Amino acid sequence: MAINRSQLRKHLEPGLNAIFGTEYKQYSDEGRMVYDMENSNRAFEEEQMTTGFANAHQKAEGDSVRFDTAQETYTARFDHLTYALAFEITEEAIEDNLYESLSRRYTRALARSMAHTKNIESARLFNFAFSAGVDAIGDGKSMCATDHPTLTGGDQSNRFAVGADLNETSLEEAIINIQDLRDERGLKIAANAVRLVIPNDLMFVAHRILASNQRSGTADNDANALKDMGIFAQDPAVMNFLTDPDAWFIKTDVPNGVKRFNRVRLSTKMDEDFNTGNLRYKCRERYSHGVSDWRAVYGSPGAA
Repeated sequence: MAINRSQLRKHLEPGLNAIFGTEYKQYSDEGRMVYDMENSNRAFEEEQMTTGFANAHQKAEGDSVRFDTAQETYTARFDHLTYALAFEITEEAIEDNLYESLSRRYTRALARSMAHTKNIESARLFNFAFSAGVDAIGDGKSMCATDHPTLTGGDQSNRFAVGADLNETSLEEAIINIQDLRDERGLKIAANAVRLVIPNDLMFVAHRILASNQRSGTADNDANALKDMGIFAQDPAVMNFLTDPDAWFIKTDVPNGVKRFNRVRLSTKMDEDFNTGNLRYKCRERYSHGVSDWRAVYGSPGAA
């Protein structure tokens, strides 16, 4: 249905001091703090997990060398989805409006809605990171699970067996667990923590833990090891669209982890309907979010 004069009666009368409700600020693209960005020119993208080799074996003099093999394991698929929104406004409403251009105002509102949607989609992978059977990744598990299957390295975990709230102890334990991560053949991969990812509910807690010169929340005069050792190369990523106030994550330096593929950049179109004279405006873009290697993220849902 087109926006018409009956919906904008006050816009047709002199004397309004202000028109409000569509000029709010909007959050920046929060996904850029967390996802690796790539472009795509296909309907979907796939990334393949492959194995390396197991540990070498001691070879006795004169014995034959032992051969190993490598193979593919799981496939991560990124299906690019289309997001769009439009509005239509009558010719008469545009003609009789006494204030700022309606099309200009509502086009800005349209862009704000598209940006808001992208932030929701950016947070989705993390909002369902611990939900079995929802948005499963290539190995069939949730992004953060205690039983990621591997070829010969046994089940592996990128979360606590029992959820823990964000504090100095749990953060240090998570970092140790990250450094113990292994590949599909059970070899350690020398992963390191890069960035803490948190909801806005935890931004003050995170600051106290990471920025204090001494250990936070204690009477001890011990040094803040997390700060002194420069564990995190980047400042915390505060994502305002995370829905669990207790959940927190660590992004690691493992390559080919959480990614956004941009298929079609945000574009706008406008046309005029010949029969009615109505003007129609549309925004559209295509992108996908996903994870190839789950080792790129370590997470905790918080304490139960």
